[in-house]
Amino acid sequence: MISFLSKTLITAVAILIAVFLLPGVHINGTVTAIMVAAVLGLLNSFIKPILILLTIPITVFTLGLFLLVINILIIKWASDIVPGFKVDSWIWALLFSIIVSLISSFINGLIQNNKN
Repeated sequence: MISFLSKTLITAVAILIAVFLLPGVHINGTVTAIMVAAVLGLLNSFIKPILILLTIPITVFTLGLFLLVINILIIKWASDIVPGFKVDSWIWALLFSIIVSLISSFINGLIQNNKN
């Protein structure tokens, strides 16, 4: 439970930074960012593995690039679920996904280095 909460807060910080950098992604505030992070965590935990399993043939055919489409779908679904979070287009969803992943990885790396 603590791990999920810490990952959610780290992702929320990454979301706030990504929203600041991307003009095509809109969010109402910090509470909405935490809600988006929680919804993304749940969608990535439960829905994404099912989508990956169902799309193995097309993923293999596209040499893994179809996983980007799945990431975009997850972001777009989160924007439909969470009020106050809007992504203007598929391109912004892709850029948002990439930036949130990079920032979250960077913050996790900083935290891991401080623990050692």
